[in-house]
Amino acid sequence: MKIKNIFSAVFAAVLVLAFISSAASQTQLMIKRTTSKSDSLEFGAGGTLSIIGAPAGSIRIEGWNENRIQIDAEIEINAPDEQSLNELSKLTGFIMEESLGKTAITSLGTHDKSYMKKAAKKFPKRLLGLPFRIDYVIKVPRYCDLQIDGGKGDLYIGGVDGTMKVNFIEAKAKLDLVGGGVFATFGGGTVEVTVPDRSWRGRFADIQLAAGAMSVGLPPSLNAELDASILRTGAIENTYANLKPRTRRDAFTEKMVAAKSGSGGVPLKFTVGDGTMKIFQTGKL
Repeated sequence: MKIKNIFSAVFAAVLVLAFISSAASQTQLMIKRTTSKSDSLEFGAGGTLSIIGAPAGSIRIEGWNENRIQIDAEIEINAPDEQSLNELSKLTGFIMEESLGKTAITSLGTHDKSYMKKAAKKFPKRLLGLPFRIDYVIKVPRYCDLQIDGGKGDLYIGGVDGTMKVNFIEAKAKLDLVGGGVFATFGGGTVEVTVPDRSWRGRFADIQLAAGAMSVGLPPSLNAELDASILRTGAIENTYANLKPRTRRDAFTEKMVAAKSGSGGVPLKFTVGDGTMKIFQTGKL
């Protein structure tokens, strides 16, 4: 009986090793190709830029003083052979669509069924679903509005004064707010928000994270109305001394902070479903 048990264990181990070996072999057969693509166009201040990212990849947006958009993208595709890479490279990248007051950057790839039906009706099914990523670095006029939809990857926005709407499935995000307003929703990851100075010209900020860690850096003597909350599990760590309860009933807890800073004014709302939130002071008095 013992011999039979030993034999069964050995046989199971052999099967596991065979599976691992097979998986490793398949992984080794995949080859990668990385290419770059750039584009640029005139874009007046006050317009709206819409960005639809790839399922995986980073988006970095920097404001500058030129009235044009500069896009630099790094595109990485994976396939079992060179011929497949050639086929995928023709269908992976981005396009730009221009209309009055709005420009759209749309990522293209095998993940988009409607696009594939139009671009390659007889595309090999074995190549559908292979991993790829597109990493963007985009420079925009300082005064413009943004609409961003991303998958999984890093996100950075800095130097932009406008209304921003952001949706990301999972991100390591850093938002350096300058002005305007921001409404952002993240499914998971980490989110770092920084308000630059107490004379911040922002109109509002509403940033939500379903699961993960959020940090909020506020300048000394900021004038704002702040609401921070943890909806389910987790806690808030508040070390920003200038936050005071808005009323005597608004006592701070590890789940909720309803506060006023300075003379109040700009509404700031930060929400985490499950996770942690840190509120702290940046800079010096």
